[in-house]
Amino acid sequence: MQFTKNSKVPDCIIFFLAKAYQKAHGMFKPLLRPYGLTNLQHLVLEGLWYQEGMTATDLGTLLILDKATLSGILDRMEDAGWIVRKQDPHDRRVARLYSAQKADELRYELIQLRQDANEKLLAEFSVEEKLLLKRMLMELM
Repeated sequence: MQFTKNSKVPDCIIFFLAKAYQKAHGMFKPLLRPYGLTNLQHLVLEGLWYQEGMTATDLGTLLILDKATLSGILDRMEDAGWIVRKQDPHDRRVARLYSAQKADELRYELIQLRQDANEKLLAEFSVEEKLLLKRMLMELM
């Protein structure tokens, strides 16, 4: 098949998902910029607020992030004062992750920011469509 300037975008789910990802992250990124956070760093904070004291492995499993990606993110967040690592009192080989005071003070503000961004992104969808989209995306993961 030959494409011309007037050709429609091919029916490619991978392309559509990539563009939806770009739109969502592009919309959220400037909202996080004043806090000095990236989208993934915000995700890490929400993961830790969900369950404080996880290991990096547990957090990676929860957030579906590989060890290499998460390691760098955690190092930068620790350096910036967003998270703290503490040795497990029962196993000194294990480090547990906690949100730092700086993060905890902004917890509800940052969660609200994400919730507002989600609502804005999906404003044209009905409640049923939002639920269906979420279910289908979870199935793809």
